[in-house]
Amino acid sequence: MNNITYLSQNDAIKVDEELMGPLGFSVDQLMELAGLSVASALAAEYPAATHKRVLVLAGPGNNGGDGLVAARHLHHFGYDVTICYPKPTDKPLYRGLVTQCKSLGLSFVEWADVQAGGALASQADVVVDALFGFSFKGAPRPPFDSILQALKPASCPLPIVSVDIPSGWDVEGGDVAGDGIRPDMLVSLTTPKQAAKSFQGRFHYLGGRFVPPAIRDKYRLVLPAYPGTAQCVRIDEDAAAAAAAEAAAKKIQDMRISYEVGTLDEGDLAGTDPMSVWDEWFKQAVADKVCTEPNAISVATADSRGRPSVRVVLLKGYDERGFVFYTNYNSRKGQELDANGYASFAVYWEKLQRQVRVEGVVERVSEEESRQYFDSRPRGSRIGAWVSRQSQPLPGGREELEARNVELGRQYEDEAVPVPKPPHWGGYLIRPTTLEFWQGRPSRLHDRVQFTREDVGATEWKVQRLQP
Repeated sequence: MNNITYLSQNDAIKVDEELMGPLGFSVDQLMELAGLSVASALAAEYPAATHKRVLVLAGPGNNGGDGLVAARHLHHFGYDVTICYPKPTDKPLYRGLVTQCKSLGLSFVEWADVQAGGALASQADVVVDALFGFSFKGAPRPPFDSILQALKPASCPLPIVSVDIPSGWDVEGGDVAGDGIRPDMLVSLTTPKQAAKSFQGRFHYLGGRFVPPAIRDKYRLVLPAYPGTAQCVRIDEDAAAAAAAEAAAKKIQDMRISYEVGTLDEGDLAGTDPMSVWDEWFKQAVADKVCTEPNAISVATADSRGRPSVRVVLLKGYDERGFVFYTNYNSRKGQELDANGYASFAVYWEKLQRQVRVEGVVERVSEEESRQYFDSRPRGSRIGAWVSRQSQPLPGGREELEARNVELGRQYEDEAVPVPKPPHWGGYLIRPTTLEFWQGRPSRLHDRVQFTREDVGATEWKVQRLQP
């Protein structure tokens, strides 16, 4: 999206004047749309499961108003929001925004209290920079000068989300002095400003889905299409963003989160069937939409020499017997499962900060059970089970596979003719002897509760807590 328009400071001011003049928008309308855009962009990249605590730094102007609106929406999105508003604007609009936030129980703190609280990383997981907008000029006065100093990279390792323009930057020249703040995300509003060209953070979003054709045509604005009903759109898919991501990836040792979503007490599970605990956890993962495929499990097997291998497969059923998935019996995992008779799997649901580990005895399900599931699959997947000789080399490349798919597709092109289940394809049942339920906790002192039984025929489970 490199052809997007970047406005100068004067043009940005003129656009706002026209929006709030002849085009009929009010400042509170634009502020509401801007704050919602900021909150939506933040939630897209810093989910509440991993960045629960948000510190909103609000300045005295419209940018600060955008921050207050964003704070309100972030609260409704499930975040714990604290607001630092050092110089409140004494006007009805801003007083109303403060009242709205306080009515939700949001905490307002003085900057001196933030300073006294120690490192920002101990107080928040992400910071919203809503201090100064594109119309700001001159040097910041106290306490904003010390706030900006605290947000510089050496002092603030937290991700910073800047509203419209990073505070302290020149609207057109960017970080002219070269020692300003370095936000991880920039949410440009209406259109990006010239300073955004030098933004090198990971995420650049555009918010403000309200630009009328009159403004677009007059200023020859080139703006991206907003997907679906989204209030913001990411616009940083370019080489600069890729370079920033590459640099961040090199700091893999610094990638960490604090686990604070929930707790797990073994006393609450005593006398409980572990499959019922699994059922409860899995249903919550589905209901909370933790990912597109919450049934994706990492299944581990081992060969005759004890060498392990692991791959992700889709869990396709569970009941009082255990867990069922389907595969090609001639694949590596199929051969190892048949020869070894044991397997384990793990699943991690990041949004819930939960993990489940399962170990047990493996057996093939009946042909009838495999056939019933096979017949429920999409026709293309049924044909695919015949096409792929899973885990075998493919000397002819992708073309060989595609050719075989076309050939078999023609063979079964009459949809009135069922595609039979291949004899080498079917299901496996893992009958568990061990289930461990893991809940992330702060300081890596996680909760681990383990259920074990002597063998698959036993009905009594031993429950114990394991050290993290």
